[in-house]
Amino acid sequence: MIARKQAYYKETIIPKMQKDFNLKNKFQVPAIKKISINMGVGEAAADAKILEKCMEELALISGQKPAICRTTKAISNFKTRIGLGVGCRVTLRRAKMYEFLDRLISVALPRIRDFRGVPGNSFDKSGNYSFGIIEQTIFPEVESDRAPRIQGMDVTIVFSSKNKELNKALLKEFGMPFRE
Repeated sequence: MIARKQAYYKETIIPKMQKDFNLKNKFQVPAIKKISINMGVGEAAADAKILEKCMEELALISGQKPAICRTTKAISNFKTRIGLGVGCRVTLRRAKMYEFLDRLISVALPRIRDFRGVPGNSFDKSGNYSFGIIEQTIFPEVESDRAPRIQGMDVTIVFSSKNKELNKALLKEFGMPFRE
């Protein structure tokens, strides 16, 4: 089954962007390659159950089992040892990526209190877009009364194009609310 945003991209966005930006080929229109979600859980160095709970919540949000991020160095000031789990991450591709993007834009972002839009200048040199979410409870899958603590996450959207203007226009077509 094809995702709603994926069908919208193929049927509506590609022809519209081809016309608006005078692109000769549909393959010149940027596409989203993957969406990467990271949760840094520094408190997991003291209590491993915190990391397990964050992994459960990230699995609910993304629909995919997250991988544990482990330390590579032992740093005494942070009370970490080599191989200690201090975060989790998940990389979404294809249909799950479009499903997450749909839930992020249409359900989760509007639930943020006093939300004025995501920053419009968070594109890196490669044209990828990154932003942070302060709390995981904006997603309806996470029950706010059962969440033991508020945990933030970083979302990175990776594009096939390095052109920031085209990538921003693509996100606007998907309905991403940019702060201007």
